[in-house]
Amino acid sequence: MPHGNIIVVHFKDKELIRHKKRWSQVMYLYYLLGWKLMTKYYGRWQKGEDEKELQAEHNTYLLALDGDTDFQPAAVMFLIDRLKMYPRVGAACGRIHPTGSGPAVWFQKFEYAVSHWLQKTAEHVIGCVLCSPGCFSLFRAEALMDDNVMKRYSTKSMEASHYIQYDQGEDRWLCTLLLKQGWRVEYNAASDAYTNAPEDFKELYNQRRRWGPSTMANVVDLLGATSLISKRNQSISKVFMFYQLFAMTSAVLAPATICLLIAGSLAIIFNINSSSALVLSVIPPAIYLGLCFKLKTDTQIIIAEVMSVIYAFLMLVVSMSTIGSMVKDKTILTPSSIFIVSMAIIYIITAIMHPQEFLLLFHGFLYIICIPSSYLLLTIYSMVNMNNVSWGTRETKPAAGAAPPTTTKPQTPAQKAKNTFKHFFSWAKCCKKSSCRTNGEQLTVSQDNLVPEPTQPEPHPQNTIVEDIKISEEDQRQEEPSFDCPAQCWVTDLQTLSDDMHLQEDTLTQEEEAFWKELQEKYLKPLPDDKERQKKIASDLRELRNKINFAFFTVNAMWLVATFTLQIFNMSLSIQIPKFNLQLQYTGENVVIDPIAFMFILGFAVSIVIQFLAMLYERIYTLIHYIAFMDTEPRESKPESQDSYLPGKKVKSVSNSNSDSEPEDSDDEMPVMLYRRHGGGTLV
Repeated sequence: MPHGNIIVVHFKDKELIRHKKRWSQVMYLYYLLGWKLMTKYYGRWQKGEDEKELQAEHNTYLLALDGDTDFQPAAVMFLIDRLKMYPRVGAACGRIHPTGSGPAVWFQKFEYAVSHWLQKTAEHVIGCVLCSPGCFSLFRAEALMDDNVMKRYSTKSMEASHYIQYDQGEDRWLCTLLLKQGWRVEYNAASDAYTNAPEDFKELYNQRRRWGPSTMANVVDLLGATSLISKRNQSISKVFMFYQLFAMTSAVLAPATICLLIAGSLAIIFNINSSSALVLSVIPPAIYLGLCFKLKTDTQIIIAEVMSVIYAFLMLVVSMSTIGSMVKDKTILTPSSIFIVSMAIIYIITAIMHPQEFLLLFHGFLYIICIPSSYLLLTIYSMVNMNNVSWGTRETKPAAGAAPPTTTKPQTPAQKAKNTFKHFFSWAKCCKKSSCRTNGEQLTVSQDNLVPEPTQPEPHPQNTIVEDIKISEEDQRQEEPSFDCPAQCWVTDLQTLSDDMHLQEDTLTQEEEAFWKELQEKYLKPLPDDKERQKKIASDLRELRNKINFAFFTVNAMWLVATFTLQIFNMSLSIQIPKFNLQLQYTGENVVIDPIAFMFILGFAVSIVIQFLAMLYERIYTLIHYIAFMDTEPRESKPESQDSYLPGKKVKSVSNSNSDSEPEDSDDEMPVMLYRRHGGGTLV
């Protein structure tokens, strides 16, 4: 390819290689780091080369991408700069922009913006980024090869909690391992990447069903190892872990907080007392919680969709009534008004500090009216379906024990004749192409191998408990992996489609073939079809789900009961704050606030202020980095010689390292590896 890049494509046979994206990553990471990098380094060291000259081979970076990610070369250069300047940075991620159309994408645009503007920036400034997303991140090879990183990452899921933490959010799990080992994970706001976002309500809910429990599991894992991490990782302090503890507490209490918000809106709209409004606000989510334990996931999502629309209208009325009450009372000096106005000012200033993304602020209105759906209904859905460890989106193969796909309809005589002609002409075409090979190779490929029989229609996504593809022990003993299969007809078809370059056939060396066999045997062999173990894992997942849900919703219920009790005894246990008008004159009225809600709002306000200050700090350093980068860019680029694009032209300077990337929600798309030398290091 142009600029000395090499693109390598591997086709994964799921009958020989373990299913799921994490195992594809394990396969390529061991191939790239264990075979392509370390084997050559060791060989050169054995030949007596200077060890200092070989250190550059450790300065190798792997770029992780989704299949639908779009970015510019400058975005990668910004990430490379971070890893080159700071040796202890193990991974760096950029600003992810969701693309697509529709209300679901508009909601995600503002959600991603706020998450990157404030939350991820604050993590970068006062500690470490906890998750470098797999859709666009740069990893240091040395960090991945560190003790207890790849070794732990390639661990099989043996317990119920492993299926949630290891497989539902593998990028966050990998970053957790890096942080525990003392590596720093950073964020660069100048590195922009664009990736497709779920456009459907169901797909969005299923995506967040995976992300929610895995995020909670990894954060709890980090919080449990606070003392160890604060000693081993210089970028993480106990103060930062306390900040994460408060963020986790806020996320856990989000359903109860939304119920209190809805109760306040009901009290304003229907002019009822706060206690009655609180009871009314709890009834719909409580009913939905009970239904989620009984109904299928598709039905749960439909109910959530309907309730989301109702809550959206309710939030619209609340927003207008809140503004109306401030105009009516001619004051913004009440605690709720001050909080709302302050949040609006912070978001506006933050958007101004990101001028290229200022228009995303207009999506904030949709985000506000969708708050009950995203923080109440979605939380209930993800928690109740925690035992469902399937991906739920773009799955093509059901797990063992799932319902078999529907059978195909019988073909008519005309269709059979048409398929016969297709078989004949395809066979003739492949034989003609194979006979024209320059080296006089003779291909002996049967007609059955050339054109597959019409397959059954692709099954719909299955909601399963254990999704790993398994084969029976008997078939596993009989079926040996084949690494020397003859060229198939798809190779010929691929050559006919390649007009810019000639594809060259090659074979693996004995050493590399032995490496693949050993890797497949040790890490990647499909698990045997053990029905008893599947039943046990399914039972353990349900039991874990029930325990976590009991604790989760009990804490929310206690929060609501405490608030309800304080509202009953509001005169004796409440905080009374004087109300002032815009001229700072006392109006003679007091605002009554229960102390629990006041402390929670105060803590949330402090965290927002911390994130805002961290954003201002990060903006300055991002500007400095951007200016320095632009100064190093060439003013004019010379037109590239067309000789490098000639078909079959081989470029001399080719690096020796590779990489893997796989789309986030799919295990069936082809991982693609790009090789490029960069200074003293290798970009994969």
